[in-house]
Amino acid sequence: MIKGWGLGVNTVDPCLRALRDSDPDIFLLAGRYTLMETTPLEELFPLCEERGAKVVLGGPFNSGFLAGGPNYDYGPADDDKIARRERLRQVAARHGVDLPAAALQFGLAHPVVAATIPGASSVAHLQRNAALMDIVIPPAFWEELKAEGLLAREAPLPNG
Repeated sequence: MIKGWGLGVNTVDPCLRALRDSDPDIFLLAGRYTLMETTPLEELFPLCEERGAKVVLGGPFNSGFLAGGPNYDYGPADDDKIARRERLRQVAARHGVDLPAAALQFGLAHPVVAATIPGASSVAHLQRNAALMDIVIPPAFWEELKAEGLLAREAPLPNG
């Protein structure tokens, strides 16, 4: 039997608590492991590996922000978030990479991630999301993100 947790929040702490207090098989974690934030690498993902739990990532675009929208975590993005996205876009442009494709593919490289749910408000978005998964992203793009401090050094990389 699969034991999952629906904790109703978009933070890492309840997932950590659930892993420590019970034996879940899978979590849905929204917006916390993306090109904008890699907090789960510190404690959650290592504990998931240790306990054999998997994670389904929700919100890999951070409320559409990494796909070009104005909102981050369902509210207007602050200046720091906008500046970080611009740095990501600059690296992507240097490598001819579609930033939404990178955002969608990034999380799936981690071994505890079982799936990602990008969300879509139309059939066209569903088709675009599927196409984004097929775009080949050069390893040099991911390495530059790490070199620029835009990704944690320990983050597993797609095709790496």
